[in-house]
Amino acid sequence: MVGRAERAADAASPWLIVGLGNPGREYVGHRHNVGAMVADELARRIGGNFRAHKRARAVVVEGRLSPGAMTPRLIVVKPTTYMNDSGQAVAPLCDFYKTRPDQVIAIHDELDLPFGSLRLKFGGGDNGHNGLKSLRQALGTGDFYRVRLGIGRPPGRLDPAVFVLRDFSSTERRDIDADIARTADAIEALISEGLDRAQSEFND
Repeated sequence: MVGRAERAADAASPWLIVGLGNPGREYVGHRHNVGAMVADELARRIGGNFRAHKRARAVVVEGRLSPGAMTPRLIVVKPTTYMNDSGQAVAPLCDFYKTRPDQVIAIHDELDLPFGSLRLKFGGGDNGHNGLKSLRQALGTGDFYRVRLGIGRPPGRLDPAVFVLRDFSSTERRDIDADIARTADAIEALISEGLDRAQSEFND
């Protein structure tokens, strides 16, 4: 898998880094929007502002995380669709930038991981995550990278669909900024060093 990541990093077309979430101010702090929060951190590191894309229902920031023409070009994406329709934003961007599915990194919340846990992987199913399901359908494959940030299971009998659309608790808010920064670090490592190295350093 290291070889696959290295080949993608060397390609002329850019990486597409997609922070999954829901658009609108009312969703900004929700657990379901941690992918978009990481996208915001990557945009800050690039030093750019999100702008509406002319060919897709998304806002994007284009740039590089490190100076130099040899470093990979990145397109950081926040779909302006709702989560369930994320693929409708991403597929047109892949066409526009000539980006292959194996150069796409989807950042998303994960109910089946403890809060703050981080896992990187390539390929797989959607595990009930509607954003991933939409990406798989629109791209015609599940062969893209996933960066999964744990939000934990809902307490008691609370419906997971309700839980993900709630803000973080006061205790979680003390840690979430550090978790977002660490997730952005993991994405930088994935792109520059390959999946195996990034998993070894960041998976927990």
